[in-house]
Amino acid sequence: MGSILPRVGAAAIRRALVDAAPHVFWLDQGGAPEPRPALTAAESADLAVVGGGFSGLWTALIAKERDPSCDVVVLEAQTVGWAASGRNGGFCAASITHGLANGMERFPDEIAELDRLGRVNLDAIEASVRRYDIDCAFERTGELSVATADWQMAGLVEHHAAAAELGHTVELLDASAARAEVNSPSYVGGVWDRDGCAMLDPARLAWGLREACLRLGVRVYEHSPVLRIDGSGERLVLHTPQGTVDAARVALGTGAHSSLLRRLRHYLVPVYDYALMTEQLSPAQLESIGWRNRQGVGDASNMFHYYRLTSDNRVLWGGYDAVYYNGGRITPERDQRPDTFRILAGNFFTTFPQLAEVRFTHQWGGVIDTCSRFCAFYGHAYRGRLAYAVGYTGLGVGATRFGAQVMLDLLSGEQTPLTRLRMVRTKPLPFPPEPVRSGVIQLTRWSIAQADRHDGRRNLWLRMLDRLGLGFDS
Repeated sequence: MGSILPRVGAAAIRRALVDAAPHVFWLDQGGAPEPRPALTAAESADLAVVGGGFSGLWTALIAKERDPSCDVVVLEAQTVGWAASGRNGGFCAASITHGLANGMERFPDEIAELDRLGRVNLDAIEASVRRYDIDCAFERTGELSVATADWQMAGLVEHHAAAAELGHTVELLDASAARAEVNSPSYVGGVWDRDGCAMLDPARLAWGLREACLRLGVRVYEHSPVLRIDGSGERLVLHTPQGTVDAARVALGTGAHSSLLRRLRHYLVPVYDYALMTEQLSPAQLESIGWRNRQGVGDASNMFHYYRLTSDNRVLWGGYDAVYYNGGRITPERDQRPDTFRILAGNFFTTFPQLAEVRFTHQWGGVIDTCSRFCAFYGHAYRGRLAYAVGYTGLGVGATRFGAQVMLDLLSGEQTPLTRLRMVRTKPLPFPPEPVRSGVIQLTRWSIAQADRHDGRRNLWLRMLDRLGLGFDS
């Protein structure tokens, strides 16, 4: 945030947060389906899917679409959409590489094809929402990337040029044009990608995918955590507290909760992301900020915010303070972080001073599965009988569908256009073991914050990471 903008006092922030419920807004709304029964017997399947989030649901659905005779079981530890899939901001992006810049840096020789596949993937998600009549407030309004300081505009200009060269429908905006789209005094310019991102209700998408799977004959068991996998026989046996599933093939879509496969612990770290939801804006409040085109918005700082309007004109406001807790343990208590909520609220009012009287109704957090290349990686285990896709780093609402296709292709045992991609064939660099891991991550987080405070100038540590191909600025 630009330092010339006024800051909101602590008392005003406390007032705005006083009634915020410590629950995920999307999961707290009405209309959640009744939980499916837990697995309580021994069953078998052609394909067992572990995890009832987007990754697992898309895998089950596409498996049935490819072969209606395939017997598919989904095992979810809690309820469908409970973890990252129901806690995110609802940005469904076309990118499968965590943004164009990240893809260009890591996969320069195939970025054009990866970009095309990402656009095809987003089109397919939109088509599925329509085909299965999923009521998830899908709006393909695009995304507005805004600069809140002059130094950020150079990167946006480069992004605009690269995106335009790939055929994206993008507009470069000066300060007045950016503020005409969303009226914030903090904006100095922006880039609007008109059709490369959709806004949606992530919980309702998960619930709708569950219903679509059930209609196609998928068996879904909730409150059925997989405790271990037995690979000693010809088929894999998944053990839950009260039952088992023996399956010819297994797709692992558990995100940050990937303890079933030991090798993934070297590549993944859980990073907590936090968000607030405002009360419904009045017509006058909505008019004061414009936002008639309802794009998702993200600012171009290293410690960035993402925000969007819901279908009933609330503002979801998240990001900025991504937190890694030393040791990497995932606990329910860490879903709430009052210090971060106060920072988020203060930055919200700095961005939209005309909304000074708005209060927040919900505050929550959740874990993101992050890897060192910041986009998903893929692989298999148990002699090709299990496939996984993990490491989406917060951009998995759309990319998980692509990952589902990759997992199914890997499980087929045949080479396909997807399995031949370098992005699919390679792995990120592993993280060092603890306690070095925590030290490296905390030093990087501190350095990124310092870069924002010094006009984007990256210190020696960040420059070294850049040279190693590990740089990350958002």
